[in-house]
Amino acid sequence: MSEQQPDDFAEFINNASHNDGWVTSTGLRILRATRDEVIAELEIGPRHLQAYGIVHGGVHAGIIETIASVGAAIDAMTRGQTVVGLENHTTFLRAVRSGKLRATAKPLTRGRRTQVWEGTIHDEQGKMAATGRVRLLAMDPGAEIAGERVAVKPDLG
Repeated sequence: MSEQQPDDFAEFINNASHNDGWVTSTGLRILRATRDEVIAELEIGPRHLQAYGIVHGGVHAGIIETIASVGAAIDAMTRGQTVVGLENHTTFLRAVRSGKLRATAKPLTRGRRTQVWEGTIHDEQGKMAATGRVRLLAMDPGAEIAGERVAVKPDLG
């Protein structure tokens, strides 16, 4: 992408990703982040592989959950809400050993209390490696998770 659109928060998220240990440790890079679509890339390295030398299924599931959560959070922030994942159903379609993964997530439904996003991951040849759906809970300000109040994220707008 050469020029960031006004409703694209990719740069903001990438600059703030030092607060997200999982994103930082995997090397996931957000290319586009809007309330209607999130696109990310990951350069595969040894830390992403399981014992058979292929990308670990948890990496695929984590990427799909991350990009779905980013899109859902951007949408929820317009109502002063935050989101957390409730379900992640990821299907592994093709083994990948090296190269770059490109992931895209788009909303299937966005309600007042829940959202469902669908994500796909493709390898460098454009072949689908994984697909998944994430259901997220939209929470009002002051909601608690694991006994602590949810921190309000900075305004993206």
